[in-house]
Formats: sequence, C-alpha cells, structure tokens
Amino acid sequence: MSSRSRGVRAARVAVAAVLPGELALAACLVAGVRPPGWALAGAEALVLAVLLLEAWVLRSLYVAARARGADRRAARRSAVQEAVPVTVRRLILHELRALASLGRWVRRGTHGVRPGDLAAAYTGPQTAMMYGLLFVMVIETVGLAFLIPWPVVHRVILVLDLYGVVLVLALHAACVTRPHVVRPDGSLRIRYGALFDLAVPPDAVASVRVDRRYPEGRLITLSEDGVLDLIVGSQTSVTLELNRPLPFTRPLGATEKAHTIRFHADDPRALVSALRQPARAHRSVPTTQTDR
Repeated sequence: MSSRSRGVRAARVAVAAVLPGELALAACLVAGVRPPGWALAGAEALVLAVLLLEAWVLRSLYVAARARGADRRAARRSAVQEAVPVTVRRLILHELRALASLGRWVRRGTHGVRPGDLAAAYTGPQTAMMYGLLFVMVIETVGLAFLIPWPVVHRVILVLDLYGVVLVLALHAACVTRPHVVRPDGSLRIRYGALFDLAVPPDAVASVRVDRRYPEGRLITLSEDGVLDLIVGSQTSVTLELNRPLPFTRPLGATEKAHTIRFHADDPRALVSALRQPARAHRSVPTTQTDR
C-alpha cells in the first residue's frame, strides 16, 4: 500500500472518529459548560492534528489530480471526495440543505421549481406528526428543566433539545420547499426534502396511475423485485412504472436501481394528469408534416 493510500485511509478514519467528539464538545461550550483544562487542551490538540493530516492529504490529492490534467475546481472536488468519507459528506450536506430550507420556508419559496412546472406537495400525511413531535420535544425540554437538579447537565440537555427542535423544523421545511416537480416535457423529479432526489426522464415512463397504498417500512424501501417505496406518513398514492431500471441514491450514498416507484403526493390526480399530458400531446402530433 502506498504512503498516499495509507494517508487517505488514516484521514477518513480520523474524520469519522473525531466528528462525534467535536460535536459533543461544541454542545458543552454553547451550553456554557467549560470542560477541564486538560480535556479542552487535549481535544484542541487532537482536532489540530486531524486538520493538519487532512490538509496534507488534500494537498497531495489535489497535486496528483492537477498532474493528471484536471482543472482547479475538478481537482479540489476529487481531493475532497477521496479524502472525506461519503457518509460524512452526505450527512453534512443534508443538514446544511435542511437548515437553509428554513429561510426559504419563511419566504414561502420553493427549490427547483421553474415557471410552467407543476409543484406537487407531499407533506400532508406527516405534518400533524411533525408538529406533534415538536410539541412533545418542547414539553420534554420544559419538564427536564424542572426535574434535573444539576445545572451542567441541564444546560447540555437544553442545547441538545433546542438543536433537535430546530433540526425537526428544518427537515419539515426541506420537505415543504422541495416538492415533487413535473416539467412541461413530461419529466418528473421525485423528492423527499434534502434526503432523496430522483430525476425521471420522460422517455423512461411506461405508465403512471393513482394507487393509494399503506406499506410498512422505513422512508425508502426497495423490494427484491426492484419496487421502490418512498413512504410518507405510512402511505404512497402514486405508482410509476418505468420501461427501464433507473438508479437512485440513498441518503447515505448507496446506489441501487428500481423499475417501479411508489411515492406520495397530496394531490395525486393532478400529478398523474400532468405526467400524462405530454404523452397525449405527442400522440396527437401527425407523423408527417408539411413545411411552410
């Protein structure tokens, strides 16, 4: 194994190991809890060592990519992709996108919806559940404030609870501001907040229909025969059959293929009608035309 390969492996392990500890330390500091001097100095030294290792590895990868002929932007992207684990990159990206959606939600804006597109919301089945979860979290935060007698523990839990409230709001805001999108050309973008995004070209659509189901399982479930369920509030309402398998990416980066997609839309008939309109228009065009 070359020294560069060993460096990349060490950098990946270091990032995955240090990140949880750094988040815990940040929560303590934000809560006003100052760890012992030796613990703080040790954590800072460890983080500094990891940053230096990452900088050395990233520079080596950047130089190698430039030597292969890549431009600066491509070389930087290649270095980050090789040095930072894909799970860490995607977790950070999901969280940043969700937090950015809070501002878009306040402005009543949407992401990726252009004039002429149909934006299909899908948050109906989960809205009450999300607000119920927020209510429980707030009650828990207030209750623990009276039950926990230790100020240090109370501050840490308060910060974590408040962060949890913001994160739940951000996840819901991402779903509201990132709806499914049907383009005028018949292409479809199936999404769930910042966690899932699949573009379906019009020539891949074999059939689409309103089909309400109540499957069990997690948010994203793929059966052995290639049926993908994107479940919202324990239900799906649209079944999309493809004429060829399409690849999709799970939230943590794993890539798989599906030939049938079941997902939810609050108004499934409008979405299905919009998807079928380009097909009807295509069939209505004569096969031969005379130029004028």
